[in-house]
Amino acid sequence: MPDSQPRPPERVAADTTALLLRGARLTDGRTVDVRLNGGRIEAVGTAGSLTTHGAHLDLGGFLLIPAPVEPHAHGDTALTALGQGAEPAAPAGYGPADIRRRATEAALLQLSHGATAQRTHVRIGDVQGLGPLEAVLQAGRTLRGLTDLTTVAVPRLLTGIAGADSLAMLRDALKMGAAVVGGCPDLDPDPTGYAETVLEVAAEHGCAVDLHTEGDDSARLARLAAIAGGHGPGVSIGPCGGLSRLSPDAAARTAGRLAAAGVTVIVLPQGGCTGVERAGVAPVRLLRSAGVRVAAGSGALRDRANPVGRGDPLEAAYLLASQSGLPAKDAYETVGPAARRAMGLPEVRLEAGFPAELMAVRGEQLSGVLSLAYSRIVIHRGRVVARTSAVREYCDPAAGSALELPRQGRPDKAP
Repeated sequence: MPDSQPRPPERVAADTTALLLRGARLTDGRTVDVRLNGGRIEAVGTAGSLTTHGAHLDLGGFLLIPAPVEPHAHGDTALTALGQGAEPAAPAGYGPADIRRRATEAALLQLSHGATAQRTHVRIGDVQGLGPLEAVLQAGRTLRGLTDLTTVAVPRLLTGIAGADSLAMLRDALKMGAAVVGGCPDLDPDPTGYAETVLEVAAEHGCAVDLHTEGDDSARLARLAAIAGGHGPGVSIGPCGGLSRLSPDAAARTAGRLAAAGVTVIVLPQGGCTGVERAGVAPVRLLRSAGVRVAAGSGALRDRANPVGRGDPLEAAYLLASQSGLPAKDAYETVGPAARRAMGLPEVRLEAGFPAELMAVRGEQLSGVLSLAYSRIVIHRGRVVARTSAVREYCDPAAGSALELPRQGRPDKAP
């Protein structure tokens, strides 16, 4: 692994059984101590009331929240952009070793932003077969204990003569360790047949489904929702950016059908993962008002579709708050609790007995955290696994030297 690859600092890598978080602020305004043990929250009490025989961490000035997750990443293509939306032309750029390195680096970057669980789509078939999937699975094994990385097997075709080999490969992908069946029905000559095949394979293996669509054909999306709705829980469709190009009446009707189907729509506020020419964010407020389950992901991370993608769940929440008009609490819900439900993960609350999947962000209120969140401490399975600190300085014009700002009142000043 190259030295330039991000990694958790050595000082937070030591394994400890118990950890006491002191003086953390919660979103309801309380300041509390939180004791973690065995990967779960053992106790929550007023500040100064809890003790521990293990390590402790002072979280004065930090807001403590359930950690976000990443429900829609692309680990096999991450970090391939060379600028101006280009991808490397050399086949070596997509060799197994390179894919494994980039997938690992991308997952660590997303972990540093707080994503203690990540779902990544991986293309299978074509000339590379199952090579990219195996590379990303290896990356996931390397990252075990830092973040939980699950894979979505994404075949290009599944119908007709050309799709027969891909169908066999899809079943092999699940045997290898892919946890979710996915794909883009719009790219198959028979979108309905593609979706039905995906759902059949998922039913055979008892796994979740994550389908991708950007089209603005409301009838096709309605059919897709109806087919997926018959599969039961565990079906996600996204990013559905084409809904933003429909008339208000057509979008409302389609939203109603998505709600009736019971699927989760995973939106990508950064603009999707099919390039700027198809960019668009689904009308989140309309979907939510229709009763659709909505989660949000980051999508492309510095590849051809988005050369400047950040892979930051808080950025996704910020964009939903600033551009879609969601209250800060609802915006964070899409990258936190709602995204966890979409991924089939257990609920996280700041209460005893819940999983210790947490993130501490320098700040006092959730709205401030979404607008300015530089300093973060990420906790996975009760252990600090990543830490990012930031210090803001200005130059004294008289002395010509940089002055560190006072700690008080500066939410981006790290401890």
